[in-house]
Order: sequence, then C-alpha cells, then structure tokens
Amino acid sequence: MKDKNLAAVLAFFGGAVGLHRFYLGQVGLGILYFFIPPLSLLLGVIDAISFLSMDQSTFDAKYNKEQYNPTQPTRSGRQLTDREKRHQQRQQERARREQMRSDQRATRRSNSVPQRTSRTAPVNTPNGQAERKAGLRYFKDFEYDRAIIAFERALEKNPRDVASHFNIACSYSCEEEADKAFYHLDRAIALGFADFERIRTHDSLAFLRVQPGFQSFEENGYRLAPDLSAEEVVLENPIKDEALVELPEINDDLLEQLQRLATLKEKGLLTEGEFATQKKRLLG
Repeated sequence: MKDKNLAAVLAFFGGAVGLHRFYLGQVGLGILYFFIPPLSLLLGVIDAISFLSMDQSTFDAKYNKEQYNPTQPTRSGRQLTDREKRHQQRQQERARREQMRSDQRATRRSNSVPQRTSRTAPVNTPNGQAERKAGLRYFKDFEYDRAIIAFERALEKNPRDVASHFNIACSYSCEEEADKAFYHLDRAIALGFADFERIRTHDSLAFLRVQPGFQSFEENGYRLAPDLSAEEVVLENPIKDEALVELPEINDDLLEQLQRLATLKEKGLLTEGEFATQKKRLLG
C-alpha cells in the first residue's frame, strides 16, 4: 500500500528524475520526468505539495485502487478469491460503522446539551410500540446494544411484532452476531414480512449477507431449516381471545407433555400466559 507522505518526500528530493512517479507505479511519467530535468524539478516540488495537502481517502482512491476495490486483480495479476473479497467487505463495513460512531460521538461532544437528555422514558404500553420506537432512536444513534434491549422488551409484550423482529435482526447484524440475526429475520418472515428486496439491500444487513450460510438461507425463502414442527405451530398459531390451540400429539404421558411445554417456554416460543393456559388444559 502506497504512502502519501513517502511519495511527497520522493517528489521533493527526487522529483528531478521522477522517483515518486516510479514509486506510484506511473512508469511512463517517471521516464518523462527523467528527460526534462529543469522542468521536472519544479514539477516534483509541486507534486510534493499536492501530496501533502491531499487527504488520505483521495490519495487511496487514486493510487491504492487495488486495496479498495475487491473486484480488481491484485498486483501480481491474480483475481481475489471469494473468501478474500468477503474479508475485505467485512473490514470496509466495520471501518464504515466505526467512522459513523466516531462522527456521532464528536457531534455529541460539540453540543452544549447532550441529545440523550431530551429523551423521555418510554410509556409502558401493552403492545410494545413505545419500546420499539425507543429502540429505533437508539439504532439511529448507533447504540445497537441499547436498541437490542429495547426491541427485546417490545417482543416480550408482543412476540408477533414483525417490525421488532426485523429491527432487532438488523441490530444483531451490526453487532456481528449472525446466529441471532438469522433467527429474528426468520421469525419476521414467518410472521408475514415479505420485503425481500430490503433484506438484499439494507445496509445494516451487510454483515449477514457475507456470511457463508446466507446463500442457503436465501434459497430457503429467507427461512432457517425447519426444527420442531410443534414450535412452529405454537408460534404461528397463538392463542387468541383465550381460545385454546391444540398442541400436536407429543406423547401420551402427561409428564412428558408438561416438560415439552416448559422447553417451548424456555426457548421463548411460548409466553407466560400461553404456557399457563396450556398447562391448565393438560391438568384438566
């Protein structure tokens, strides 16, 4: 990777013979500088000043294209492998998020009144809308850990909230927790989310899209491989208006059926109310 400060030093002291152009890989210009010594000395000084005044991103985009474009071949002419491309994409995404967080923190420090002081505690609503809105505010401020907590509280009150499942999947993707992101994205699809184009293009899901398992996840209709049919039936056919939903036949033994209900509740697929209702039905 070429360094702009080194290029500036070479231009200042070796510009008469085009040393900096050879260093930057511009062999043709280097030869031209070599044959016009009087003019090349002046051009070298101008180039040195230009390099020093140029910001790093502009210099990299112009002279370090290979490192910032994974579709370009390497210096040896070899195309980057898919694994190397995914690695570069993850690094670039991580750097972008860190820069955004840094800019946000700098903006907050520059304000006389912190933005967080203007927030009010979310109203305790039964459907979890206030918690979801609070999670969105945290998410927009790049506070993904706090956003996850808020979305989890929203899902405790409304496990079938499609928006909260999708938003918490985006938050987990930004935190690079792929398994949890896949799970909640699967739940959002199971509950009716159908904006597949958003899954393919949303910036917050970039980390998820470079995971090895994303292709099979996409081919399966953005669903995880089916696990236990009983869990699917309970989650996607919740109890409404206190009407009982018959569980699939698990075992004739009452104790095993109760243990099965407890397992579903521990995995978060049954709420406390649903667990109590089903338990009451089994116990007569």
